[in-house]
Amino acid sequence: MRSLLRFLGLADGRAGGYTTPSHAPTIIGAGMTMKGEIKGEGTVAMLGSFEGDIVLEGTLHVGPDAHVDANITATAIVVAGTVRGNLSANTRVEILATGSLTGSVRSGSFTAADGAIVKGDLWVEPATTAVPTPQAS
Repeated sequence: MRSLLRFLGLADGRAGGYTTPSHAPTIIGAGMTMKGEIKGEGTVAMLGSFEGDIVLEGTLHVGPDAHVDANITATAIVVAGTVRGNLSANTRVEILATGSLTGSVRSGSFTAADGAIVKGDLWVEPATTAVPTPQAS
Protein backbone atom coordinates (compact mmCIF):
# COMPACT_ATOMS: atom_id res chain seq x y z
CA MET A 1 0.00 0.00 0.00
CA ARG A 2 2.85 2.41 0.82
CA SER A 3 4.31 1.83 -2.64
CA LEU A 4 1.00 2.73 -4.22
CA LEU A 5 0.73 5.90 -2.10
CA ARG A 6 4.30 6.89 -3.08
CA PHE A 7 3.50 6.24 -6.74
CA LEU A 8 0.45 8.49 -6.50
CA GLY A 9 2.42 11.17 -4.64
CA LEU A 10 0.31 10.69 -1.51
CA ALA A 11 2.94 9.23 0.82
CA ASP A 12 3.24 10.97 4.15
CA GLY A 13 6.38 11.51 6.21
CA ARG A 14 9.27 13.90 6.48
CA ALA A 15 11.08 12.56 3.43
CA GLY A 16 8.44 13.90 1.08
CA GLY A 17 8.20 10.55 -0.68
CA TYR A 18 11.98 10.20 -1.09
CA THR A 19 13.23 6.64 -1.42
CA THR A 20 16.83 5.55 -1.75
CA PRO A 21 17.49 4.52 -5.36
CA SER A 22 17.52 0.73 -5.51
CA HIS A 23 20.09 0.76 -8.33
CA ALA A 24 22.74 2.61 -6.28
CA PRO A 25 25.84 0.39 -6.10
CA THR A 26 27.34 2.61 -3.37
CA ILE A 27 25.43 3.59 -0.25
CA ILE A 28 26.91 5.53 2.65
CA GLY A 29 24.53 4.41 5.39
CA ALA A 30 22.69 6.44 7.98
CA GLY A 31 24.79 6.85 11.09
CA MET A 32 28.05 6.74 9.10
CA THR A 33 30.40 9.74 9.24
CA MET A 34 33.12 10.08 6.61
CA LYS A 35 35.77 12.65 5.73
CA GLY A 36 37.93 12.74 2.62
CA GLU A 37 37.33 12.35 -1.09
CA ILE A 38 34.90 10.22 -3.05
CA LYS A 39 35.86 9.74 -6.68
CA GLY A 40 34.43 7.29 -9.19
CA GLU A 41 31.59 6.23 -11.48
CA GLY A 42 28.00 5.19 -10.86
CA THR A 43 25.19 6.19 -8.55
CA VAL A 44 25.99 7.03 -4.92
CA ALA A 45 23.36 7.36 -2.19
CA MET A 46 24.56 9.42 0.78
CA LEU A 47 22.44 8.71 3.85
CA GLY A 48 24.97 9.62 6.57
CA SER A 49 27.41 12.53 6.99
CA PHE A 50 30.28 13.42 4.69
CA GLU A 51 32.89 16.18 4.65
CA GLY A 52 35.36 16.69 1.81
CA ASP A 53 35.14 16.51 -1.99
CA ILE A 54 32.98 14.38 -4.28
CA VAL A 55 33.82 13.85 -7.96
CA LEU A 56 31.41 11.44 -9.57
CA GLU A 57 30.62 10.31 -13.10
CA GLY A 58 27.06 9.45 -12.18
CA THR A 59 24.28 10.64 -9.91
CA LEU A 60 24.67 11.64 -6.27
CA HIS A 61 21.57 11.24 -4.09
CA VAL A 62 21.65 12.99 -0.70
CA GLY A 63 19.05 11.36 1.56
CA PRO A 64 16.67 13.29 3.82
CA ASP A 65 18.71 12.76 7.00
CA ALA A 66 22.13 13.19 5.35
CA HIS A 67 24.49 16.10 6.01
CA VAL A 68 27.09 16.84 3.35
CA ASP A 69 29.74 19.56 3.62
CA ALA A 70 31.55 19.20 0.31
CA ASN A 71 32.32 20.54 -3.13
CA ILE A 72 30.47 18.20 -5.48
CA THR A 73 31.00 17.55 -9.18
CA ALA A 74 28.68 14.94 -10.72
CA THR A 75 26.55 14.18 -13.74
CA ALA A 76 23.40 14.83 -11.68
CA ILE A 77 22.73 15.74 -8.03
CA VAL A 78 19.50 15.14 -6.09
CA VAL A 79 19.28 16.70 -2.61
CA ALA A 80 16.70 15.64 -0.02
CA GLY A 81 18.96 16.41 2.98
CA THR A 82 21.39 19.18 3.92
CA VAL A 83 24.27 20.22 1.66
CA ARG A 84 26.85 22.98 2.18
CA GLY A 85 29.28 23.54 -0.67
CA ASN A 86 29.64 24.22 -4.35
CA LEU A 87 27.73 21.97 -6.74
CA SER A 88 28.55 21.39 -10.39
CA ALA A 89 26.41 19.01 -12.45
CA ASN A 90 26.55 18.29 -16.17
CA THR A 91 22.82 17.63 -16.48
CA ARG A 92 20.75 18.67 -13.45
CA VAL A 93 20.58 19.66 -9.80
CA GLU A 94 17.31 18.91 -8.03
CA ILE A 95 16.49 20.11 -4.51
CA LEU A 96 13.54 18.18 -3.07
CA ALA A 97 11.02 19.57 -0.57
CA THR A 98 13.07 18.36 2.43
CA GLY A 99 16.35 19.55 0.91
CA SER A 100 18.54 22.43 2.00
CA LEU A 101 21.46 23.85 0.00
CA THR A 102 23.89 26.57 1.03
CA GLY A 103 26.43 27.26 -1.71
CA SER A 104 26.75 27.82 -5.41
CA VAL A 105 25.25 25.74 -8.21
CA ARG A 106 26.47 25.42 -11.79
CA SER A 107 24.35 23.11 -13.91
CA GLY A 108 22.48 22.60 -17.16
CA SER A 109 19.15 22.40 -15.27
CA PHE A 110 18.00 23.37 -11.76
CA THR A 111 14.78 22.67 -9.90
CA ALA A 112 13.74 23.32 -6.30
CA ALA A 113 10.51 21.91 -4.87
CA ASP A 114 8.13 23.89 -2.68
CA GLY A 115 9.58 23.90 0.82
CA ALA A 116 13.21 23.50 -0.32
CA ILE A 117 15.80 25.91 1.09
CA VAL A 118 18.39 27.34 -1.30
CA LYS A 119 20.93 30.01 -0.33
CA GLY A 120 23.71 30.95 -2.72
CA ASP A 121 24.59 31.62 -6.34
CA LEU A 122 23.02 29.87 -9.31
CA TRP A 123 24.34 29.46 -12.86
CA VAL A 124 22.12 27.52 -15.25
CA GLU A 125 23.78 27.00 -18.61
CA PRO A 126 22.33 24.34 -20.90
CA ALA A 127 24.97 22.06 -22.35
CA THR A 128 26.11 23.25 -25.73
CA THR A 129 25.89 20.82 -28.59
CA ALA A 130 28.21 21.08 -31.53
CA VAL A 131 26.48 22.29 -34.68
CA PRO A 132 27.55 20.18 -37.64
CA THR A 133 29.38 22.14 -40.30
CA PRO A 134 28.51 21.49 -43.94
CA GLN A 135 31.03 19.32 -45.75
CA ALA A 136 32.51 20.70 -48.97
CA SER A 137 31.83 18.52 -52.02
